[in-house]
Amino acid sequence: MSVRADQIAAAMRRGVQDVITRGLNDPRVRGLVSVTRVTLSIDFADAVVYVSVLPEDASELSLHGLRHAAPFIRSELAKRVQLRRIPRIEFRIDRSLKKEAEVLAALAALDLAEPASPDPDHAAPDAPKEPES
Repeated sequence: MSVRADQIAAAMRRGVQDVITRGLNDPRVRGLVSVTRVTLSIDFADAVVYVSVLPEDASELSLHGLRHAAPFIRSELAKRVQLRRIPRIEFRIDRSLKKEAEVLAALAALDLAEPASPDPDHAAPDAPKEPES
């Protein structure tokens, strides 16, 4: 993305997050809803807003509520972000945080499973070697 697109996406991310936390009273939007990122189409006509919802069991209902409230969020965003034309908003669940947590858990499990005993054949190159007799 260009610098301008990055600036618009960041402003939209902050604005949408502000509308969701302060101005949205939809009972379907439950739990902790965080806007993780915004991607824009080349012509800035459409924006995909990725959200993370905790707890996860509320994510589908919250996504339904956000999609229903998208026109309202867009109109509120027009008051907060100075753009000639506010992009149409599509909401999607961001599953990358869950995948990242799974990868980190797998790496942590590998660290625990690895033996801690040092192998003299695989010593660090700058480590002093024991003299052979």
